[in-house]
Amino acid sequence: MLIAEDLLLLFYDDESGRASFDGTKVGYALAGAVLVELSMLGKVGIAERGEAVRAGRIMVRDETPTGDDVLDTGLKRLAHRTGQKPKGVLGSLRKDLRERLLERLADSGHLRRDKRKILGLFPSTRWPSANAVHKNQVRESLRSALVSGTRPDDRTAALIALLVAIDGVTKVVPTDHKKATKRRAKEISESDWAAEAVRKAVQEVNTVVIAAVAASAAAGSAGGS
Repeated sequence: MLIAEDLLLLFYDDESGRASFDGTKVGYALAGAVLVELSMLGKVGIAERGEAVRAGRIMVRDETPTGDDVLDTGLKRLAHRTGQKPKGVLGSLRKDLRERLLERLADSGHLRRDKRKILGLFPSTRWPSANAVHKNQVRESLRSALVSGTRPDDRTAALIALLVAIDGVTKVVPTDHKKATKRRAKEISESDWAAEAVRKAVQEVNTVVIAAVAASAAAGSAGGS
């Protein structure tokens, strides 16, 4: 399972099959998850001073395929965008990503395709849970780190960092102590949980996601006024 797949399972309600988060947040968070996982695999990173591209830009370090079609599609897209700022590549990574991951999760038995028509005319698909065992395990790992205070592994820490970016921690892990849970999540996202290059990628992703969500909200407000 990819980090992006775990994240997407957490984004959807088990019963209704509807996303619990705004579409902009979902799209950019999933793209960020692909970038972070490729960083964790040593495939891409944020360039340091003195490297082949400008510091702070995306750099593909290893174009060898991972064997996963979603990651390899992302890697190919990034290979054409080496030298760009992180915010310039997330839009490319998010293209068709949610749809591909939903289909994969349905094919693997985690979600169920519930096709219907709105008003009897417009086709729509919902994605209720078909088997929530893995999702519950992921949520329990998050709860253990955020509420019980255990040290998370790199994968769990990456999920927490991405959830921090979209302010989704307490929505995914409900708690009576929201402030403490958010504070713990922020501590984890900023801690020494992974290699420097990976943490830089997460920080860049978080910055881009927060900016994208804010821009989307501002556009929606302007359109409604």
